[in-house]
Amino acid sequence: MYWPVPVSWTPADDAELAAGWRLWLELSDRTWPNATWNGTPADAVRQLRELLAACDEIESEFRAASPRKSADILRLIQSIVVTTAPAIDLWWDDPHPLDPERAALLHADLSHFADHATQLLTALATGGNWLTLHTTRHP
Repeated sequence: MYWPVPVSWTPADDAELAAGWRLWLELSDRTWPNATWNGTPADAVRQLRELLAACDEIESEFRAASPRKSADILRLIQSIVVTTAPAIDLWWDDPHPLDPERAALLHADLSHFADHATQLLTALATGGNWLTLHTTRHP
């Protein structure tokens, strides 16, 4: 599923800046399976499920801390929910090892989200003025 990423994001207040920073950190570490991946599709999307839980926390903390409740950061978070849903729905309960065909399908699903995450990371880094960190961490 395609969800447009804003071309730019400018935090409205300190609470939104903090939410954007935390979202950037979470996205930086959870886009692809890490070295603990056990080779199953369910474990591959586990990090996406953990990312959704982190997004829920970020949103709750932002809503509690920000007097303005800017919709911009909420749209960024919602875009993560929408773009991770297809991969999670398809793979969350699949504990079977991957064969080449299923590996290609899983990779395509994860790649779709990774492309979206890259756009989000750039928007967050640009708006938060930490673009040099973004380019250093993700060449």
